[in-house]
Order: sequence, then C-alpha cells, then structure tokens
Amino acid sequence: MAEPVLRMKGVSKVYRVGDVEVVALHEVSLDLHAGEFIVLLGPSGSGKSTLLNLLGGLDVPTSGEVDYLDHSLSAGGDPELTRFRREHVGFVFQFYNLIPSLTAEENVALVTDIARSPLSPREALALVGLTERAGHFPAQLSGGEQQRVAIARAVAKRPEVLLCDEPTGALDVVTGRLVLEVLERVNRELGTLTAVITHNASIAGMGDRVIRMSSGRIVDIATNAKRVAASELAW
Repeated sequence: MAEPVLRMKGVSKVYRVGDVEVVALHEVSLDLHAGEFIVLLGPSGSGKSTLLNLLGGLDVPTSGEVDYLDHSLSAGGDPELTRFRREHVGFVFQFYNLIPSLTAEENVALVTDIARSPLSPREALALVGLTERAGHFPAQLSGGEQQRVAIARAVAKRPEVLLCDEPTGALDVVTGRLVLEVLERVNRELGTLTAVITHNASIAGMGDRVIRMSSGRIVDIATNAKRVAASELAW
C-alpha cells in the first residue's frame, strides 16, 4: 500500500481542568491512506472527536507525532495548521454551521473564494444533488439539504481529506442515508480520504476499514472484504 496520507505515532492527548488530568487519547498509532473510507465507532468519551481534531489540525497532541504526508502537524505552529486546514482538509459536523443570511451557493462560495483550484459552487452543489436549491437560504432547506450544502462547502476546495463528526446525528433514517450516499459519492468520484465518526454501528459496513475506540484507545481495526452501499444500509 502507498505511503499514508495521515499518520499518528504514539499520540496521547491530555486535557487539564484545574488539578484534574483527563486523558482523551492514550498512545494511539494509526495510518490512513488516500481514497479510503474509514468509519470510527465508539461510545461518547471514547476519544473519537479528539482523534479527528488532531488529524484535522484543529488541535495538537500532548505527546506523539501526527504527520500529513512528509509534514509534521504536531510540530507546526498556528499559521502552518491554519494553512493545512485551509488547503487540504474539509470538515463536516453534526450541525451544519451555515450562514443564515447567505444562499446555499453563497455559503459554498465562502470556501471557493479562498481555495487554490476549487470546484465552482454550482459544481459542488451538483455533486450533492442540490443544483436546483442553489438560490435558497438555509431556512428554506430541510435538515438533510442543509447538511448536503455543508458537505458541498467542505468538498468544494477538493480536499485530500474529509473529516465528518456525526454527520447524520441530527437526521432521520431516510435523510441520514441520503447524506451517507453523498459522502460515498465524494469518496468515489473525488478520491477523497474520508473518515466518519458515528455512534451508529450499522454504518460500519460502508467503510474500507472500521476503527473501534474505547477509553481513548483503538481497541480494534477491522477490514471489510466488500463495502456495503449506503443505499442498502438499515438501522
């Protein structure tokens, strides 16, 4: 297999609250490769979001190394991490974080205006099946449509890495499946390394690999012999 796009080596993350230390991650090592679809499973407090934040350059480890290709993220300062996030990573969260006063197209354009070789806002919206909703404001869109706009915004800059934290957590089953189909399409058509955090074990079948976490540690990494299409998921 080719060299990993993202690599964690012996990574720990400790938060201090007064005199109390909370170990969010404990000596985690992990390689993620181009084009993979990764599903991260585990209960609340297992370290999934902390892991994603470190991979995305939103935080730095207390100890250990996080590398993007041949660049150290753990050694980078704020300007380097900001550049990494802006140029290489797309984020999708449970809540859509759209700007209410901007249309769907204008929300996506916030990213395309600062990216190096982006998709156009219309191309990004077409990728998530929302061409006809480009001129609508968030309040005029359903929850699933807003999440798809958020995905369009995240992928419009053609990121090498797409990190998704509970992207279907606020959605019903039918709408959640549509959102997963969009993530599946982005992964397939753009070749974007995609990592999805979820509490929903039914989503595990979508992944090339499934990483299970507990108490700040990776307790299991399983490889699916064949990925299940998002349209076939049931939960």
